[in-house]
Amino acid sequence: MTYPKGLPVTPFKTLPDAPKAIKKALSDTRHGRTRSDDYAWLRAANWQAMFKDPTILEADIRAHLEAENAYMKAAMADTEALQKKLVAEMRGRIKEDDSSVPMKEGPYAYGTAFRTGAEQPYFFRIPRNGDVNDESIRETLLDGDLEAKGKAYFDLGGFDQTTDHSRAIWSYDDKGSEFYTLKVRDLETGKDIEDRIENTGGSGVWAPDGKSFFYTEVDDNHRPSKVFHHVIGTRQEDDRLVYEEGDPGFFVGIAGSLLDDFIYIDIHDHQTSEVRIIPTANLDAEPALVAARETMVEYDVTEGGDVFYILTNDGGAKDFKIMETPVNAPGKANWKEVVPHQEGRLILAHTAFARHLVWLERFAGLPRIVIRDRATGEEHAIAFEEEAYSLGLQGAAEYDTDTIRFSYSSMTTPSQLYDYNMATRERTLLKTQEVPSGHNPDDYVTRRIQAKAADGELVPVSIVYRKDTPLDGSAPCLLYGYGAYGISIPASFSTNCLSLVDRGFVYAIAHIRGGKDKGFAWYENGKMMHKKNTFSDFIAAADALVAEGFTSHGRIVAEGGSAGGMLMGAVANMAPEKFAGIIAAVPFVDVLTTMLDDTLPLTPPEWNEWGNPIASEEAYDYIASYSPYDNVGPKPYPAILALAGLTDPRVTYWEPAKWVAKLREATTGTAPVLLRTNMDAGHGGASGRFQRLEEKALEYAFALKVAGKADI
Repeated sequence: MTYPKGLPVTPFKTLPDAPKAIKKALSDTRHGRTRSDDYAWLRAANWQAMFKDPTILEADIRAHLEAENAYMKAAMADTEALQKKLVAEMRGRIKEDDSSVPMKEGPYAYGTAFRTGAEQPYFFRIPRNGDVNDESIRETLLDGDLEAKGKAYFDLGGFDQTTDHSRAIWSYDDKGSEFYTLKVRDLETGKDIEDRIENTGGSGVWAPDGKSFFYTEVDDNHRPSKVFHHVIGTRQEDDRLVYEEGDPGFFVGIAGSLLDDFIYIDIHDHQTSEVRIIPTANLDAEPALVAARETMVEYDVTEGGDVFYILTNDGGAKDFKIMETPVNAPGKANWKEVVPHQEGRLILAHTAFARHLVWLERFAGLPRIVIRDRATGEEHAIAFEEEAYSLGLQGAAEYDTDTIRFSYSSMTTPSQLYDYNMATRERTLLKTQEVPSGHNPDDYVTRRIQAKAADGELVPVSIVYRKDTPLDGSAPCLLYGYGAYGISIPASFSTNCLSLVDRGFVYAIAHIRGGKDKGFAWYENGKMMHKKNTFSDFIAAADALVAEGFTSHGRIVAEGGSAGGMLMGAVANMAPEKFAGIIAAVPFVDVLTTMLDDTLPLTPPEWNEWGNPIASEEAYDYIASYSPYDNVGPKPYPAILALAGLTDPRVTYWEPAKWVAKLREATTGTAPVLLRTNMDAGHGGASGRFQRLEEKALEYAFALKVAGKADI
């Protein structure tokens, strides 16, 4: 590619020879169409076993991945000092001994905290009304750093205490494969008892008496498909099977009610859901169905004493409504509307307390929290005035309360944590995120612009930059996008991105279709046979940033991960000339191959997001028309950094490995294509909080390098 005036002809001066993957053609014919894949051999034949034991990875695959890692390291060698500087900067913005504000539950208040220098948090409790700032009254329940000692990867999962506060379930994954081990800790002694449950989804729900709990088991294809009931003191193999989901496209989850009266079994794919309930008064009862699944109908249940409140899109309520139904007769025939559907007002989540119903909604692209008095029906909202901001609803751990907790931040305002009295409408600021190295919000500007998409839709773009950054097109820009699964990317505060912004970057988030940033229709119009809207929206966002003087084409570094990595692969094929570089983290780039293989983790559940190319010729052709791997061709690609995790069950390592090999073969330009595979991690990358900074520093060093700013 040609770099804009003022940027180096190529920022990569001297490079060793790039790894060249051998070719072993493998053909596949579907619907009368034949595809040939030269790099299919990079998929380990024993991938299921390898995820649990990475040492058994085939030698030729390991050698190739390690050669790619060495090449990436050589290409980025001149940024090693910069990477260390970036890590120091980002670490300097983290309060190393940070602590949550404990949440009150029964006689205690529970929280998490970090010790200075620690990678992992520890869980603690204090007396209910104890001074949250008095560390001497903290009782440490679980020390994550101690549990992680000697392990290359360690991720803490759930932590849930019994109703009588005597025991807790906790979980961990020490490979990155997301198969979590559950253990039970005696909170009086601080020791784990013998009970040990393998291959779980990472959490469990206690029965009220604390003598047993429910959990989900994850199958070999990494799908939580079974619910078991475990009695303390018995073996896992003797656990009672409570529910098994036979449809390979559905996941199973469990949760408990605030009132301890029900165990919820949530069964869902990406567009359909079903809930079954077990009364805790009879743990052996067959799970009772709330409402039978109907394709494209979603619903979620929360308790309200003698009623359930149900958040649902039933009856054409695309942006969702809230119903209520008697606890003793929850079937759909008894559902009664409480909060009506309002087009363009997307209700995201709901919870109920003794005197109030609370929900989080998104209206006009921005979040707000709404509180409804259950007795009078009176409603009021919590909202803020900035152009772009983020709200988080934490709720409360107790049912009989008037106080809930929420968080607020913007791209310039550090996170603020509030307690909110729903009766008096009084806000109490509990905590403001501390930036030890200093942060003055007045030095920065938050903006929101609207990019006009190819079909005329307006795509919101959230922007932050230093107020002294020239808006004459000379500034480099990092443009982030995701655009899948209905996930909205909040315009929240990030200390990490300041390392770019303080070096003259404009940092922008494109709220593209595929998310729910502008309602449920925004999601629908970015999935299945409308998926290409996601990609063209992102390109439109880049064009709008250029048109308004924030940056220039060829100065933009695009970034996305997972499904956002697919986005990166697509825009690299569609508009390579508009980007100076592309960062694709654990990128889902071999879409067609993966969706054609129903033996792979998560493939059947994904058909509702992308389409089923096995069953549908139309879906096959449409996916083939945009799948990044299938559309790599002879063109001058910009510099690309792809990041993978060896034990990643969501986006398997071979997808980016194959993509990089094919890109390197096809490109007509001189910009390098780099691959870094974390040989000790999965989808989420490194597990420790400072280890993660090292990965982010690599990404940012790459962005700075291609933008010609690696020397500052």
